[in-house]
Amino acid sequence: MENAYRLTPLDELFLQRAYELAARGIGNTSPNPPVGAVVVQDGRLVGEGYHHRAGASHAETNALRQAGPDARGSTLYVSLEPCRHIGRTPPCTQALVEAGVARVVAGTLDPTKNGGGADELRARGVDVSIADDPAARDLIETFARKDPNRPYVALKMAMSLDGAVASEPGAAQQLSSEAESRFVRELRVAHDAVMVGAGTIRVDDPRLTVRPPHDRLREYVRIVACQAGTVPRSARVFVPEAGYAKTIVLAPSALANRLSDLRDVADVVCVGDSSEAALDLRAAMTSLHDRGIASLLCEGGPTLAAGLLAAGQVDRFYWAVAPVFLCDARSVRVLAPGASNALDLRLRFDRIERVGDDVVLSGPVDDV
Repeated sequence: MENAYRLTPLDELFLQRAYELAARGIGNTSPNPPVGAVVVQDGRLVGEGYHHRAGASHAETNALRQAGPDARGSTLYVSLEPCRHIGRTPPCTQALVEAGVARVVAGTLDPTKNGGGADELRARGVDVSIADDPAARDLIETFARKDPNRPYVALKMAMSLDGAVASEPGAAQQLSSEAESRFVRELRVAHDAVMVGAGTIRVDDPRLTVRPPHDRLREYVRIVACQAGTVPRSARVFVPEAGYAKTIVLAPSALANRLSDLRDVADVVCVGDSSEAALDLRAAMTSLHDRGIASLLCEGGPTLAAGLLAAGQVDRFYWAVAPVFLCDARSVRVLAPGASNALDLRLRFDRIERVGDDVVLSGPVDDV
């Protein structure tokens, strides 16, 4: 962004507080972004708030309510450009003008087609500055997805140093350290749903839960993608859990009859043409979006990961590398054959961190 506002040390301090507040809403505000705001009068914080859940008051309104009369002539620091559209709540621009706020400093612009209210506020006499801060953009990454007709998809895979996930087909192998497992469970908190392929269910029988449980307003959603076969109804992913919606099973329409025994333990969703044996992942993602899932963490396995990449359905990758070697003639590669279309994707690292004994490499996925 050209001519981004240069922050003073005091601006940085109060914007950082707005980001901390915004993070409290992660996992609950979907499909809205998490937003935090603070009201400052003469260098003193007089009000703060964040967006708790979709449909509830926005961060700016909560902060102004706490500030009361002290909001007049104040500066409002907010993680995201205030909204100007009318939805389930009134526009924040109106609330700011009515409260008499003199200045607004926003961490980043609203990326949606509705746009934010910076220009409207300026037209009504409010001084508005946009910091264009990467930390603010990180907070809304799942909200600012490139395709509004499907969920934001993060793909997480774990592999050995030589690119394998198991020493042989069907082997249940734990590559990740305990610290990396905790890292992944925290990733689940930040997304509306977690998904794995049927092979992962058959081999590892995961629960796909968040442990320890997090206090969250939205129900967690667990998803199993069936490419060619079914999964046992006794799998732990189908066991009812407090705070979790009924597990979704995604499958091609051709498999509908074979999945009939799962319909009382899962929400079976069949997509695509009945003549197609493979799961249409584009149609599957659209179906999940239609069910209110705005962000999704996929944890493999190799067939599903390769399919998502080939179909151009991945927005961010998390590649966890364990310090072991597994490859031989029988080892299972991290991506199954068939991901050749992934060669047309542009990848870059923007986050590299050591997590326990492992290294997690992450970055966005963009079309060339």
